[in-house]
Amino acid sequence: MGGLRKLATSFVAPGPCGVAVRDRLKHLTAQDERVLRAVGAHQGALASSDLKARCADGLEHSADTWAARKRDLTKESSSRIAGAITKATHDQWALARRCQAAHIQNLAAGIKTLRHRLSLPLGEKGTKHAAGGYQSKNEWFRKSRRLAALEDRHAAAVAEWRAGRVRVVRGGKRVLNTRHHLTEARLTKDQWRERWEAERWFIAADGESGKRFGNETIRVTPDGEVSIKLPVPLAHLANTRHGRYTLTARVGFAHRGAEWADRIEANRAVAYRIHLDTGRGRWYLTASWQRPVIQTIPLETARARGMVGVDTNADHFAAYRLDRHGNPVGEPHRFGYDLSGTTTHHDAQIRHALTRLINWAKCVGVAAIGIEDLDFTTEKTREKHGRRKRFRQLISGIPTGKLKARLVSMAAEHGLAIVVVDPAYTSLWGAQHWQKPLTTPHRKMSRHDAAGIAIGRRALGHPIRRRTAPPPHDRSDRAGHRTAQAGPGDRGREGTRPPTTDRPPGGPPPSGKRKRGTSASKTVRDAPSTQQWVQDSLMCTG
Repeated sequence: MGGLRKLATSFVAPGPCGVAVRDRLKHLTAQDERVLRAVGAHQGALASSDLKARCADGLEHSADTWAARKRDLTKESSSRIAGAITKATHDQWALARRCQAAHIQNLAAGIKTLRHRLSLPLGEKGTKHAAGGYQSKNEWFRKSRRLAALEDRHAAAVAEWRAGRVRVVRGGKRVLNTRHHLTEARLTKDQWRERWEAERWFIAADGESGKRFGNETIRVTPDGEVSIKLPVPLAHLANTRHGRYTLTARVGFAHRGAEWADRIEANRAVAYRIHLDTGRGRWYLTASWQRPVIQTIPLETARARGMVGVDTNADHFAAYRLDRHGNPVGEPHRFGYDLSGTTTHHDAQIRHALTRLINWAKCVGVAAIGIEDLDFTTEKTREKHGRRKRFRQLISGIPTGKLKARLVSMAAEHGLAIVVVDPAYTSLWGAQHWQKPLTTPHRKMSRHDAAGIAIGRRALGHPIRRRTAPPPHDRSDRAGHRTAQAGPGDRGREGTRPPTTDRPPGGPPPSGKRKRGTSASKTVRDAPSTQQWVQDSLMCTG
């Protein structure tokens, strides 16, 4: 047990702090689309130039340089639009820095693994925690060349990090690379160009509390009328007063519509974004706003009514309900999903599986769901599992970060808390202590179902194993209570254990004594005789 790592403390995940809803802009006229395209192209060009200036500043960025960039943008648009563009630029630059740090970390992990494997003799077997040596001299040589290449990449990435240089593609790197694979993407050059330009447009505005309907640039009235404040060079396209253009489309948010209406009628801030889906040929309006951070319930309160432990796998969630003492209740439940196909299909599958999981958790009456704090950053490198390509694809396909964020957001709407636990040894110990005891002819327990029990017990604060170690000096209970199933205040906790029933049918009890005497036979032949032979005195015959 000395080689086990220290487990992190379980905690209740904080709730979401933002909301976003979307609706389609239907029945747009040709003039409406021309205006939207002109506004998106103009403001997109401004956003591109601002991002270029921000990347050139690097680590020398300051409040003065930001103010200078905003003044330059204001001349070509407006102060509010310039503020929205600079804010989006800062967010994009910060995201690029985080991705750069993750890339450096991934390179460092690969270099560490390669150095370790190259230092081992050929053919040496690996362990659970570290890979073994390479199988041949040819493979060893090729990996030594790869180590040199990774070290060069790592040095270049670290130099760029220290210099504050980032690599950003407005519109997305994936769309850019699709230009070289039009046949595989089933796109023509014109179709790709339309998608590329649409992704680089910028039609968005941040909300402003106190302004009419919560936004001065893109305004949506309670009856669904949408109007846009045009930038200065496009003011001649306005069809209403004050340089505004009103669309013929009407919007009505089916989801959270009442909450959105309450905000705009109170003139509270609401941010809007308009974008074109080139694949469907449809325009959409997205509304978003911030909410007060939902206060998480205390951990003890979340544990009061039991827990649902969830084990995340490549194709399903394995869930098991536990009572507050850590005892499994009922049967295991599995919620499947398919992560093949497009990203949209992934999201729909995950959303559907989480919806079924949350509805089931509400039906059984628990107050919290226990999940693992998964992070496969070190496991995704090809240097650790180079020959196990399918395994690397498996762990890379599990959406750990997105899954956690989505589950927290969806569970908060149903009043459920999310307890996050350390993922160490849950599958191993769950299979060791729970898979075989719960397997019956009518219940098939998988390793993942047992891992769900282990996660739930850890979220409840119980050890994963079913019983603690026996008393040290004998088999009685004089050294302390042996079980770990009851709470501190439960009646009968400190009593002696009932006699064990782990014996073959008809066998003697652990004490070696029978519980009752033998019963009398019911047959005449074997019936015990009840006669008593009495010797009388001799009779006198004289």
